[in-house]
Amino acid sequence: MAISAAPVDDLGEPVPLAGPARRVVSLVPSLTEALAVTVPDRLVGATDWCTHPADLDVPRVRGTKNPDRAAIEALTPDLVVCNREENRRVDVDRLRAAGIAVWVTVVESVDEALASMRRLLSEALDVPEPAWLTSAAAEWAQPVPAPPLRCAVPVWRDPWMVVGPRTFTGDVLARLGLVNVFGAGEDRYPHVSVDDVVAAAPDVVLLPDEPYLFTADDGPEAFPGIRTVLVSGRALTWYGPSLATARADLLAAAGA
Repeated sequence: MAISAAPVDDLGEPVPLAGPARRVVSLVPSLTEALAVTVPDRLVGATDWCTHPADLDVPRVRGTKNPDRAAIEALTPDLVVCNREENRRVDVDRLRAAGIAVWVTVVESVDEALASMRRLLSEALDVPEPAWLTSAAAEWAQPVPAPPLRCAVPVWRDPWMVVGPRTFTGDVLARLGLVNVFGAGEDRYPHVSVDDVVAAAPDVVLLPDEPYLFTADDGPEAFPGIRTVLVSGRALTWYGPSLATARADLLAAAGA
């Protein structure tokens, strides 16, 4: 297929492609997994943080916030995929200045994730909707469970940070029937104290294994008297193929 007019990414920026992208470098773990599962022959590079699929074997180009642009250029991609939250604008600009097409996704809700993945796969890669994406859409279309539970979700400690408003994870929580006690305000990932969390009176504190690796010995002890649950950070924050199973996994873990 020849692309007669340049498609636009989630920011509305034109992405100059002469045809379906055949050599793709991903700077986002969620997108890496989606591409590796859907079009494995087209993924030619990924970051050090791209851990799924477990057997992923492609050249690495450093991290999401400090990609090795020379290494990316050496892979001669016809497309680099990024995300507004996870990657820096300066890196996007410099890749474009080097003549590389870049597609930036914007994902702050489950609906945005599904729509963004559909557009990327259809408009930039010209592939039909994969089974995992269809399954994910059906899963997240189910009714919100009741009654609601109040929750807090730390994502870092020393200093403590929690999930706030206008985030993908916040939308995931709402769709699980979980009321984020830090879901209002301006800061998307506010700094808080343990006392702040306790004062907010959550029914449960969800402790993911990324970006901070909370474990049974590192995290629950900070919240005596409050039920704590260790959960998959991938289920909470990734928006690729994990979306197909994340809802059921998180509901089972949280007891919602």
